[in-house]
Amino acid sequence: MLSLTELGKRLREAREQQNMSLEDLQKLTKIQKRYLVGIEEGNYDLMPGKFYVRAFIKQYCEAVGLNPEEIFEEYKSDIPVTQTEELPEQLSRVRTRKETPVQDSKVFDALPKILLTIGAIGIAVLIWVFAQNREMAKEEVSPETTAEVEQSKETPVPEEPVKDEEEKTNEPQNEEEDIEKQAGTEDLTEGTNIQKIVELQKSGKSAVLQLQNADEFQVEISSKGETWVGVKNGKGNSFYQGMLKSGEAKTFDFTKETEVRFNIGNTLDTEVKINGQTVPFPSNPSDQVQQIITIQYSPSDAVEASE
Repeated sequence: MLSLTELGKRLREAREQQNMSLEDLQKLTKIQKRYLVGIEEGNYDLMPGKFYVRAFIKQYCEAVGLNPEEIFEEYKSDIPVTQTEELPEQLSRVRTRKETPVQDSKVFDALPKILLTIGAIGIAVLIWVFAQNREMAKEEVSPETTAEVEQSKETPVPEEPVKDEEEKTNEPQNEEEDIEKQAGTEDLTEGTNIQKIVELQKSGKSAVLQLQNADEFQVEISSKGETWVGVKNGKGNSFYQGMLKSGEAKTFDFTKETEVRFNIGNTLDTEVKINGQTVPFPSNPSDQVQQIITIQYSPSDAVEASE
């Protein structure tokens, strides 16, 4: 059986592989540094409760790129469970039910009858109000209004003026010109490829996108606050890992790559552009601050033909 120190060692090695200090991890997860140290050392007595142990370990795993469910399964005998904390609450509920006086039960038995009576009275009032409104509406229809309706029926519809012979002869020519203009517009729009970014998959904070109709794959990541950014290709090679401060930006040319993975710690203050086009985050940054986005790319048909 693995010990708690081995779990802490596993988490610490994953953090160091991401080139993250405890201060960086604290900013990313909003967990106090002393709790992060307690998780790595296996000292869970520092935590405010057993529930927070599992919650903090889950956030730690997500921040360093580990799967929380796999970690919980592998170290399930070493991570505290929270079932025992629910037992006193269940016992208190049983005790409360036993101590309920008999008089209260009688009130509950009579409650359905009271509700049925109130509902019947309410329905009767609604029917009476509806009937009164209907009678008032009939009285408001005056003879003057009826006369106006009859007069409008008898008013003849004005005839449309007859077009001149010149206008009739010009109509076919105008129609031909409109058809030629429309055909010219279709010729211009045919064959043009517009860059598209299509969402293929999304689960939690992770999403997979596909870049289509693009001859190149130029990426710019800028920050207006402070955010941690990690960039790797599909083979796991790292292109950048570190903190972006306010006003800083990083540019990359991934035209020769087929898959790139972006791990963005603070999407609220981060903007990603592909070939000059701003890419909206798959999830609302207000709901999911940290997001891991994988973008698949293959050169367009135009590039393959030129090669």
